[in-house]
Amino acid sequence: MTAEQLAEARGRTLQDVIAPGLRVLFCGINPGLMSAYTGHHFARPGNRFWPALHASGFTPRRYSPAEQESVLALGFGITNVAGRATARADELTAEELVAGGLRLAAKVERFGPQWLAVLGVTAYRTAFGEKSAQVGPQEREIAGTRVWVLPSPSGLNAHWRPSALAEEFARLRAAAFGGFEPEGRPASPPDLPAVPG
Repeated sequence: MTAEQLAEARGRTLQDVIAPGLRVLFCGINPGLMSAYTGHHFARPGNRFWPALHASGFTPRRYSPAEQESVLALGFGITNVAGRATARADELTAEELVAGGLRLAAKVERFGPQWLAVLGVTAYRTAFGEKSAQVGPQEREIAGTRVWVLPSPSGLNAHWRPSALAEEFARLRAAAFGGFEPEGRPASPPDLPAVPG
């Protein structure tokens, strides 16, 4: 794809991968230009979402963005806080994130996932007015759905190394699935390196 094609994707929206009664609904901040161009969530090669899903045991192998519909059978889906595609998440306004938080809450109420996993602590703080929120499970519930904040998997978020990102995803997976393992999923996440203190 060309720079011109990517530029034309600016402002587009992306279809949710969602169904009623999921174990986890992953929620990105907003689509990047490559995702908007391809129609696939987390499509930029440097994004670590799909590798973290596999390393944490959510998927039995590393899925490509083009296989996104397959995750519904594994008990999870994908959406975004804000719908508008941008080159960087910091191009969004606080008002867009707050409005996106309201739409997301309505979506959660409609589809009833057990967990909502928001990928980006800064976006979560703004969208839901939780200024002191940290990565991990939150006290907030939305219509009975528990909330977990994960680090942004963007390659720009260099503070979180791949092993630490996978470990945080694995904590969520353990909370969401417990002893239940859908067919084809590994019984436990692969051994992960310890996260330095």
